[in-house]
Amino acid sequence: MILTIYTATTMIIIAYLLGSIPSAVWIGKKYYGIDIREYGSKNAGTTNMLRVLGRRAAAPVFALDFLKGFVAVTIIELMQYDDLIGANDLINLKIGAVFAAVLGHIFPVFAGFRGGKGVATLVGAVTGIYPPVALLCFGVWLVVLMTFHYVSLASMIAGCSFPVFTLISPKVNGSIPFVVFSFVIAILLIYTHRKNIERLKAGTESKIYIWKPRRVKIVDGKVAVDESDKDPDEVITAVMEPEKSTESPEDNAAESEKTPAPDPDPAKDPGSKKIPPQKTGKTSK
Repeated sequence: MILTIYTATTMIIIAYLLGSIPSAVWIGKKYYGIDIREYGSKNAGTTNMLRVLGRRAAAPVFALDFLKGFVAVTIIELMQYDDLIGANDLINLKIGAVFAAVLGHIFPVFAGFRGGKGVATLVGAVTGIYPPVALLCFGVWLVVLMTFHYVSLASMIAGCSFPVFTLISPKVNGSIPFVVFSFVIAILLIYTHRKNIERLKAGTESKIYIWKPRRVKIVDGKVAVDESDKDPDEVITAVMEPEKSTESPEDNAAESEKTPAPDPDPAKDPGSKKIPPQKTGKTSK
């Protein structure tokens, strides 16, 4: 019994350590020379990598975050060889591993306890428990993202569909812990996206166009993104807004005093005192 408790506790700790692997932070520092937590939404996750550095940087981050959640839950399968662990106990341990992995992603011990929101890690962990439900949620996420271009909105709707798919699935709807777990995940996703909800209401939430390439340059340790990669609405607004002069009225007055006024054109200014020279020539008698 003591060995079983010790093994289960070790598995949960391993799940937390796997979740703590800060793939976004490491990839940003290694290949781009920046800390992704200082840009965009300041989250160390796939969405912020996509927003700041583009698909090339976001793809491996999503893959690693998904994989660490999947592995954290899959290794719990080793506990099935323990005679003291039943089917319900195994599901409960997997649910505990999901929470540990997501908690590790949000508060990573390897990155100063500053991580992301853990959506990709959560998807990988749920896939390790029951892949069909996770794939259905991912399908909902993709459709919403392609339609509205808001990652936060897609994540919240996919999270809210998780308990719905759980209840209609005959394989897991009989497991009370898993059903409760699905509702808890939906509530937590909405809670962690509360700031995004405020920005969505205000119309200030950033859109993501995953099919558009982003040309990113690192200039003096800062990220510089090509203007053509922005939201078309933002570009139009920036073009239509007139540039504001930074010069003060005193500077303009001083500049006008230094620059002499041009001489008026006598041909165009009848009131000018200067008389144009008369043409000389022979007059006929």
